[in-house]
Amino acid sequence: MDYQEKSKETLQFYQLLTEGTVIRSTGSWYLVRLDDAQMLECRLRGQYRLKDQRNTNPVAVGDKVMVDIQGDGNGLIMEVGERHNHIIRKATRLSKASHIIAANLDQALLIATINQPRTTAGFIDRFLVTAEAYHIPAVLVFNKLDLYSEKEMAILEHMTGVYEQAGYPVVQVSAVTGHQIALFVELMKDKISLLTGHSGVGKSALLNAADPQLKIKTGTISKFSNKGKHTTTFAEMHELGFGGWIVDTPGIKEFGLYDFERETLAQRFPEMRKLMHACRFTNCTHVHEPDCAVKNALENNIIPASRYRSYLNMLNNDFSDENY
Repeated sequence: MDYQEKSKETLQFYQLLTEGTVIRSTGSWYLVRLDDAQMLECRLRGQYRLKDQRNTNPVAVGDKVMVDIQGDGNGLIMEVGERHNHIIRKATRLSKASHIIAANLDQALLIATINQPRTTAGFIDRFLVTAEAYHIPAVLVFNKLDLYSEKEMAILEHMTGVYEQAGYPVVQVSAVTGHQIALFVELMKDKISLLTGHSGVGKSALLNAADPQLKIKTGTISKFSNKGKHTTTFAEMHELGFGGWIVDTPGIKEFGLYDFERETLAQRFPEMRKLMHACRFTNCTHVHEPDCAVKNALENNIIPASRYRSYLNMLNNDFSDENY
């Protein structure tokens, strides 16, 4: 916390507070892990809720906070520390508000599946673009290798090539057979990692396979919709036995971009960012201009069509998945 600009009286008050990290958020209550490892149930002081009405959650998992311990043994969050990063999404498709998924992360692991349920390229790309915008390294983890048909394995290999070509690490795993779980563990070791994806992609099963002591509840896939049922109902940090922390989140149905500028969108695609300097126009939108290096790369199969299609859909504020 930075106290340099606070008055002497305020400094004295803050010296009576205790520092901690928010490890669980349920809406009105927050579980805070104090620096001495004590766990404390906390509420947010009333005035703080008014500071940023554009966020559905002014306090997020991973936030560093100052807590006033009350006489009843609970705490009151008095101040939230400055975040060195966070990842955010549009609260709902029609909402103007945002939802902070987590703060102060070392990396984000997007768990995806080819089927049961299907993770679309559009969803993946919107997440990766958001991670780029907030300077959070992202890793794509494809789960459920044990379930895929030959055709689905071919789709998996194609998608792996698309994202590795863009510069993202891609890992193929199976929580059931244990395939590449050791690599999954190594990815998370000694880091604070966000774990996210659709409901049903096997986030909880993967965590249990990586660290059996966690014993996180797992769910099933609906036979009617081929979509997952929520097993994690709120964001929560878990300490890993092999070192590090994981932020487990409820399954995300859709991932709407929040507060993006059309002029900078292409910079969030690493494969496009590398080529932009070669466009004839410095303000090239990579849509209709002549001598566009990005469109030339698309025509020569250097940039995959699916990634460019995602770029166009984002430019047009089309966050549905019907076109994927």
